[in-house]
This record gives sequence, C-alpha cells and structure tokens, in this order.
Amino acid sequence: MTPAEASKQARDVCALAPVIPVLTVPDASKAEGLARALVAGGLPALEVTLRTPAALDAIREMAKVDGGVVGAGTLMTPDDVVAAKEAGALFGVSPGSSPRILDAAEEVGLPMLPGAVTATEIMALLDRGYTMLKFFPAEASGGAAALGSFAGPIQAATFCPTGGVSLKNVKDYLGLKNTVCVGGSWVAPAGMIEAEDWAGIEALAVEAAALEA
Repeated sequence: MTPAEASKQARDVCALAPVIPVLTVPDASKAEGLARALVAGGLPALEVTLRTPAALDAIREMAKVDGGVVGAGTLMTPDDVVAAKEAGALFGVSPGSSPRILDAAEEVGLPMLPGAVTATEIMALLDRGYTMLKFFPAEASGGAAALGSFAGPIQAATFCPTGGVSLKNVKDYLGLKNTVCVGGSWVAPAGMIEAEDWAGIEALAVEAAALEA
C-alpha cells in the first residue's frame, strides 16, 4: 500500500462521521455491545486504543459488528501495527510518526492516521505522501486556533484533532476548513462502559453524529 493510498483510505474513514470515538476497553466482553451502541448512534468508525491487555481482543469482537469500521490507536511500534492488522483493524492511528511504523503499515496494508503537531512534522508527512493526519495532543498544542493557522500555508494537509476535544470545544474544531472529523472519548465514558449502559452511549453517539464537520 502506498502512502497516498493509505492516506486516501484514512480520509474516507474520517469522513464517515464528524466524531471518531477514542475507546479504552479494559474488558473485551463489553466490546461488542459498545460497538453496536456507537454504530447504531451514527458513529461507525471506532478507534480502540492499545492501552489495555484486552485491546486486541476488543478489536476482534468489534470487527464482527455490522456497519462498524474498527481501527487501532496508540500504535507505537511495527509489532503493534502487525498485531492490530491481524486482530482485524481496518485502520491505524499513532500519536506521532516514525519511518519504522509507517514502513510497517505500508507493508501490511494498514491505512494510517499518523500524528503531527508542528509544521515540520506535517511537512515531513506530506513529503512521504500522507495528507490525512492526526493533530495530537490538540488542546495542549494550541487548540483550534493553532490547527486553523496551518490551513493557509499548508493547504494539502487535513486533520483529525484528538486530545482534549469535548462537547465544549468540538464545534471550534469542526468549523475549521482543514478538519475532517475529531477524535473524542466523551461519547463512551468509562463508567457507562463498565455499567454496560448501551442506551446512554447510543444517545451520546446520536448527539455527536449530528455535529457538522
């Protein structure tokens, strides 16, 4: 898979809905119900972070849900990329980028959303062929004002900002012309996941899906 192909596929995923839920799943037995609730609410693209021992099993369970497009986040090493692909992930997300992790993703055919937060990082990814990027950590790096400032001089890059994005500021990001969607964890709070409050999570997803990018 070429970087251009990977970036186009990543952008297609990002265009599915204005919000990609960023999910930390400690118990894989809850993954299917969680995925069904989010997809039913209008958020088909799901990012499962590799931050728990259950993450890969959660991806396997979510991959079975009709209408869902499950991806793996917090990819840090080539081994992470391979494991995510084998678990059924359809896209990958990394907090930053390195040649090793991009090489691995291209080799196994996993579309990547690599992270970038400076003009230099963005330009390096553009040089490689990646145009759909993750802006992380968004709020800590200047928020919507910082991200919007890239739209003029670096017009080829589009973004999914993640990190500190919430209902309080999501419209600031979605109003930017270089933002395709946002990543957020507020649509699936840990307490709701633990309680298996799928109706509540579906309601939050419906609210998020109604936002305009």
